[in-house]
Amino acid sequence: MSKISNVITMLELLQTGKKYSIKELSNILEVTPRMIRCYKEELEKSGIYIDSIKGIYGGYVLNSNIRIPARKFKKIDYKILDEYINNETDSKKKDKLVLLQDKIRGIYMGSNKEKEELNLKDENLKKYNILARSIKEKRRVKIEYYSYTSGINSRVIEPAEMFLYKDGWCCMAYCLLRGDIRHFELKRIIKIELLNELF
Repeated sequence: MSKISNVITMLELLQTGKKYSIKELSNILEVTPRMIRCYKEELEKSGIYIDSIKGIYGGYVLNSNIRIPARKFKKIDYKILDEYINNETDSKKKDKLVLLQDKIRGIYMGSNKEKEELNLKDENLKKYNILARSIKEKRRVKIEYYSYTSGINSRVIEPAEMFLYKDGWCCMAYCLLRGDIRHFELKRIIKIELLNELF
């Protein structure tokens, strides 16, 4: 598998909440333990932090709630089967290929709909990564937030958890301005800055 595919697979394994030793991960991914450490570094550069538990029963644990976009099919993946279907003379094999193509087409169409519904855009991914890092490092975040009642205002928050709600990602955080727990929609965060202030 490619490096990117291995990194995603490793993240999918850790997302289950199970602790994996470096040796277990290297055996599953069929790479050296050194490469597993490299994958961990790459993930942390992206703002996804993995805890290392030391000792003979140690390993890697993912404590953050990360939603990994599932690996989906592309249009070309099901269109490429057209040639094989048209050339197949065995009716049973042809039926199986058509069934496979229908499954791939359904997953492709479903993934496009999911992407549209969840509003998974690059700008929101950057906000998500900053907030995930804030939760991990216990650092305050300064945001400019659009409120339906009062327009754009500046807030300093202490993020606690990320969650999906209706059509997008939200962050549950303690708001210093309001002195209470608030939910912030990522799509309504205009600007975001990770501060060095701990909480």
